[in-house]
Amino acid sequence: MPRHMPLPLNMLALTARSNNPQVIYIISFIFGVTIKTEAFPQNTSDKAAIMACGMARGGKVSLLFSILVGIFMLKSLEGRPQNSTIVRNEFNSNARKDVAAEVAGYADVAKQIIDLAVFGPARNRSYRRLADFTDTIGNRVSGSLNLEMAIKYMYKAMMLDGLDVHLEPVKIPHWVRGKESAVMTSPRTKNLAILGLGSSVGTPPEGIEAEVMVVGSFEELKRRASEATGKIVVFNQPFVSYGVTVAYRAFGASEASKFGAVATLIRSITPFSINSPHTGWQDYQDGVKRIPTACITIEDAELMWRITQRGQRITVRLTMAAKTLPDADSFNTVAEIKGWQHPEQVVLLSGHLDSWDVGQGAMDDGGGAMVSWEALSLIKQLGLRPRRTMRTVLWTGEEQGGVGAQQYYNLHKVNLSNFDMVMESDMGTFSPVALQFTGSVAAQKVMEKVVKLLAPLNTTKLETHGEGTDISPWMQAGVPGASLHVADSRYFWFHHTEADTMIVQDPRDMNLCSALWAVVAYVVADLEDMLPK
Repeated sequence: MPRHMPLPLNMLALTARSNNPQVIYIISFIFGVTIKTEAFPQNTSDKAAIMACGMARGGKVSLLFSILVGIFMLKSLEGRPQNSTIVRNEFNSNARKDVAAEVAGYADVAKQIIDLAVFGPARNRSYRRLADFTDTIGNRVSGSLNLEMAIKYMYKAMMLDGLDVHLEPVKIPHWVRGKESAVMTSPRTKNLAILGLGSSVGTPPEGIEAEVMVVGSFEELKRRASEATGKIVVFNQPFVSYGVTVAYRAFGASEASKFGAVATLIRSITPFSINSPHTGWQDYQDGVKRIPTACITIEDAELMWRITQRGQRITVRLTMAAKTLPDADSFNTVAEIKGWQHPEQVVLLSGHLDSWDVGQGAMDDGGGAMVSWEALSLIKQLGLRPRRTMRTVLWTGEEQGGVGAQQYYNLHKVNLSNFDMVMESDMGTFSPVALQFTGSVAAQKVMEKVVKLLAPLNTTKLETHGEGTDISPWMQAGVPGASLHVADSRYFWFHHTEADTMIVQDPRDMNLCSALWAVVAYVVADLEDMLPK
């Protein structure tokens, strides 16, 4: 700083170079500069000094007196911490306290939502809606007439519920199962329960009859590669977890085809079976011959393994009329309650409307779709309107790899910064255990406070790792994401089977899931600030 700079300029220069908010405040006072005081420490002596300044300024005193007072106050700051980190930490601490208090202020509203969903007039409503929907429509595989009917049904139902509803067009895969059968023809005749896997090619009309080779892993297939030519490879892999074991369903056909197999039969991806095959999507690898593939039951996979262990030869005749048609037109179904202050900012709730072509698709994912609708119904019924928009999206084409959701992301990612949080329910709507969450450390701190509002549901745990095929593009782009963790130990018993029907669902569990979903979405949508990215 130049030695002979006039006093006022000296002091302004000091202000510009200072990291201390007290210094900035005092010198700004002297020269009448407006400042923001949010970060100013709430210290009693500091307040007194500021009051003294205010008194001096209010009186008809000379600029010289103001300067003298200012110099005295600056002198009094000597020895105080000048580190901006200390001030910033104080500010962050106060901010955390403010957010905690703000969230805690929603306790009464959260209780109203929970009471309405669990004990009030909305009790069992999500269950009744799901029953009406699945009993009327049935299963809803991608590209089918049933899925088209389901979308029209939900559009009309949510419109009648008084929500803002619209459809967003997308293209989705259209695979048709056709007639299928499998028969073990030697060493004895036995019908095998099968379900062709999504995207599989069919067999010739007369079917394929070939010797069976049973393997327990990809590694065993590679060790015995020379034996696979011309055979139907049966994978009898143990169930480790869905995430690990599903690789056999997804890639088994192409892996076997590399070694000359003519078809594959995959042990169903489930820990439990009552002779029930489980279907699902599978992926052919580019440049590898496409061969027919279907899932079989645990019981039949184990049977064929035992027979081959005795050294006996097995043959199977497989017939499948599966085919893939051109992509079909479909829609993501969108309903929302517009925010009163920031309608462009969005908390997104979701489940997927499509299912497989077996059972009713009640658990996967009719329940998730219904609780995501019910969350909006509860908020509307209570006459609440959040600061930001609450938007429910019922995805299409999820079972084929989140096809509809990816197109939604591609369309809306231009507004990425306006998406506050994305939520997905796709692991069943059994009794809720926790909320799973992916986000920054600061966002996690906020969500830890939000889940405390769920104490009446006895579900106050926040777990890491929000999950969901449909919301994963948003989370990968840095948008906070949440999913329901439910008591899902039975989920993979019924997953993608004829057993996925209303009998799996429990009305009380759906009440609890609806209440949790509504409280979390509403509070986050109504907080003064968006979740920290």
